[in-house]
Amino acid sequence: MSWKVKDIMSQRVDFVLRLNQGERMSDLCREFGISRKTGYKFSHRYRQLGVGGLFDQSKRPMHSPKRTPPEIVEMVVAMRQRYPTWGPKKLHWKLEKEIEGVSIPAPSTIALILKHKDLVRPRKRKRRATPSPLPLSTSQAPNDIWSIDFKGHFRLGNQRYCYPLTICDHFSRYLLGCEALESTKRHGTVMVLEALFKSYGLPTTMRSDNGAPFASSGLLGLTQLGVYLMRLGIALERIEPGHPEQNGRHERMHLTLKQEATRPASANCLAQQERFDAFVEEYNQERPHEALGMRPPAEHYQASKRPYPQNIKSLEYPLHDIVQNIYADGSMYFPPLKKRLYISTALVGQTIGLRELEKETWQVDFMQTNLGYIDLKTSRLWALETEEKTTSNHEEKL
Repeated sequence: MSWKVKDIMSQRVDFVLRLNQGERMSDLCREFGISRKTGYKFSHRYRQLGVGGLFDQSKRPMHSPKRTPPEIVEMVVAMRQRYPTWGPKKLHWKLEKEIEGVSIPAPSTIALILKHKDLVRPRKRKRRATPSPLPLSTSQAPNDIWSIDFKGHFRLGNQRYCYPLTICDHFSRYLLGCEALESTKRHGTVMVLEALFKSYGLPTTMRSDNGAPFASSGLLGLTQLGVYLMRLGIALERIEPGHPEQNGRHERMHLTLKQEATRPASANCLAQQERFDAFVEEYNQERPHEALGMRPPAEHYQASKRPYPQNIKSLEYPLHDIVQNIYADGSMYFPPLKKRLYISTALVGQTIGLRELEKETWQVDFMQTNLGYIDLKTSRLWALETEEKTTSNHEEKL
């Protein structure tokens, strides 16, 4: 027979007593339905420990030489409480940097400690976004690409809304700025950018989404903010609508910002800005990034060699072009038709170049950008990308 759960101890006692009375091991093992190895095990336990040796014993070793010392566990827990959103790899890097003369456990061990201490937050599984077919430029050095975006909005303690504007260097992940603004209007954004340009110089490209004030539904999506950047010699790059993963680095930073600096919201905009400033300092100077070899962004970023100009030079066009000003209503005077044609309110105060391609077709340029073509038959400007006529109804005035 085999061991029975309900009286397993009585069977073990019966087994060892009969064995000690002289019965053969092989016969008893066959009768009780156990292996000779199991029979010898309980016989040895009974001789060493008596009846107590017949109870099931824990498989956990009595001595664990590789067990993490309690004081190290306390250090891990304290560091996690100091940086509640950091994962095991970042915590391991920080502990090694700050604590000398102590063997820091591996990230996998730190992960087990956090789990044992109930310090791991369950993550929501996200659906993988479909990759976009549109090619975007890649950054090879700091200031090749700056990413700019508004991190939505949330209500402060005084019931006013806060609109966090964030600007980040794509190559180094360096967070150039995080400003608590009261709206997404162009004026506030320009003030923030001017301060950054004066401190860090100019980037080659500015990447954004298609929301205000970065883009509009008008001619080529231009806005006055975009025109301002173009006049500074900064190329504009927009991700495809509905594809935030194209700006994944920036979106990941936004998630960290939301977790660490907006919950709960501060009493007012000034208090919220203080939290943003502290977040920027810690993010750039202390937080390691796996993509940067577990080093903080500040160790990889350097200011641009393109200074912010005190004065922006006037636009120049080829001699054979007709140069016209854009009026306050977004229109310009078109000599061949001897009347005004609407272009875009984003270009108010700027000059454009008109070039005759053939008898009834004129090309319209702003700087080196082809805006579209004027057809004398229809007396309208047709945008290059959309091939739709531009009217004031299409323009988003920002």
